[in-house]
Amino acid sequence: MNDIILLKQGEIILKGLNRREFENKLLDNVRRRLGQVGCFKVYAMQSTVYAEPQEDVDMEAALEAARTVFGALSVVRAAACEKDKDKIIETVAAYLGDEINSVQTFKVESKRADKRFPMSSIELSRYVGGEIHNRFPHLKPDMHTPQLVINIEIRDLAAYVHGPATKGAGGLPVGTGGRMVTLLSGGIDSPVASYMMAKRGIQLIPVHFYSHPYTSVKAKDKVLSLAQELTKYCGRLKVELVPFTRISEEIREKCPEGLITVIMRRFMMRIAERIAQDNDCVGLITGDNLGQVASQTAQAIAVAEKCVDMPVFRPLIAFDKREIVDMARDIGTFETSILPFEDCCTVFTPKRPRTRPKQDEVTLAESKLDIENLVEEALNNRERVPS
Repeated sequence: MNDIILLKQGEIILKGLNRREFENKLLDNVRRRLGQVGCFKVYAMQSTVYAEPQEDVDMEAALEAARTVFGALSVVRAAACEKDKDKIIETVAAYLGDEINSVQTFKVESKRADKRFPMSSIELSRYVGGEIHNRFPHLKPDMHTPQLVINIEIRDLAAYVHGPATKGAGGLPVGTGGRMVTLLSGGIDSPVASYMMAKRGIQLIPVHFYSHPYTSVKAKDKVLSLAQELTKYCGRLKVELVPFTRISEEIREKCPEGLITVIMRRFMMRIAERIAQDNDCVGLITGDNLGQVASQTAQAIAVAEKCVDMPVFRPLIAFDKREIVDMARDIGTFETSILPFEDCCTVFTPKRPRTRPKQDEVTLAESKLDIENLVEEALNNRERVPS
């Protein structure tokens, strides 16, 4: 009896001639993720990825790791055996014995992908169900609301026995949708926005702006911790840490107070676009949520992005805050995000920010600043820190 993990492909099966590209990327990502647990042979057949351990490994840890790989609709730990009806019975009894003994009702569901197998799916389910009932007399068949569903899959290489599958991460494999810069603050929203775009196959380059000494080293460490939380979904990330103190001070000194936030955001956009261009990125990602704060009104968002030519993606734009918080909890970033270390936007927030800034007044205010030199100085002094 061989223990194995099966990952059922999701949207990839809808792809046409480029499906192989998506599948290969999924295989690479599964190998990378499971490689942190142990040595696995990973291959794909019949819209399913097989992860077969080549040594003694923690299979529960491997299963949990597999659940974080984008591109898999469901994930299950299974036992492989010969494609023989009696071998299947033995495997069911041995592999699912504890689960069987803990329930009162069951059903058997069979899928015959290998049509050479002599029994149909219905015939196999009936046979296995009858034999298991004989071995475990306390069990009662229940076709509608069973406590345990015994799954049997007859595939090309073997038969596979397992209980109910768990939900996979879904989406598309990271790396199939191009590369983007994500503006990663220390708040709740931007890590969730980053996660959502990675789920659509985007490879992320996080950029964080800090304003030492107005913000502490712990604020920077907090962002690096958030990036680390995202790596289990996105792979290794290299965070670009950009000093923003001089820019913030110049804006505060020379620009109207009500426009400070929108002008700061425009500088962030400019710098992020430059980093994106240097890394062959196709867009920028922000955690903007319409109307959540004064700087995220429709007018403020429109003015903030007019200084860049690259498309800006805002996956959270119409979400309710509770939905964002729930997702942050689900992906494991919430507790880090609420640590009480301020970012540069919070530190320099004006008392009365303009909620409906106009482009011409913002352009006039920025004319007092040496935009190019400030941007260049920030870029030249940035750090690249692997997560």
